[in-house]
Amino acid sequence: KITSAMKMVSASKLRRAQNTIIQFRPYAKKLSEVLYNVFPSQNEETKNPLEEIREAENIVFVVITSNKGLCGGFNNAIIKQSELLLSTTYAQQHKENKVQFVCIGKRGSDYISKKRYPILEIDNQILDDCTFEKSAVIADKLIDAFIAKKIDKVEVIYSKFKSAGNQTVETTQYLPVVFEQATTDKQEIDYIFEPQKEIIYQQMVPQLIKMNLYQYISESIASEHGARMVAMHQATENADELIKDLRLSYNKMRQASITNALIEMVSAAESLKS
Repeated sequence: KITSAMKMVSASKLRRAQNTIIQFRPYAKKLSEVLYNVFPSQNEETKNPLEEIREAENIVFVVITSNKGLCGGFNNAIIKQSELLLSTTYAQQHKENKVQFVCIGKRGSDYISKKRYPILEIDNQILDDCTFEKSAVIADKLIDAFIAKKIDKVEVIYSKFKSAGNQTVETTQYLPVVFEQATTDKQEIDYIFEPQKEIIYQQMVPQLIKMNLYQYISESIASEHGARMVAMHQATENADELIKDLRLSYNKMRQASITNALIEMVSAAESLKS
């Protein structure tokens, strides 16, 4: 009964989270395409400092897990991906203690704290009520650190939502920002910009970065609810099977007990006759 109720609760939360993702994805995709198409080539004067590609010495991992368990292998998959990156792509930086973590989700922060990895920030409360404004606070801190050259690269490790039964662990470069190339050919249109397009560009890039982090957190929340719904469904089915097995065992034992009682009664009656 408990696992069945938890499944229903997760299904309800999943619908709300899924609606948020479905409505947000087209906006995020189009904004990235607009920036790519309108400003495809930037010289050093107009290029935003958040696009600067430099030698990756100081790395930050933004690890997005959940606050609660009972969601199958959801959290373990993200943690394993983080460990894989530490042992392969960023092995040298990790050896020099130059990989820091931003932990979103109690399961991830507990693991990373236990491993004594360098932690830049922990924010578990954002998962309880995720808004664009709250995620923008984290994004602003990363942006300021990147511009100040305290960090050289930011990777986000999260679970991308595809369906209730299908979530994939993704590793995405967050900073320096990379624009998504449009799927269609660019059309030469004479736009009128107010103010100048360079000013608009400088303002839109940080907005895109903040929006991306909000999307990653929203995707992870939807994936968590989907994983928990599936896990609770499987747990309910396993419990039903267990109940059936126990009921069958109980009935067999009860039948054996009745049979033994009858045999004893018959044996006692026969002994009295003799």
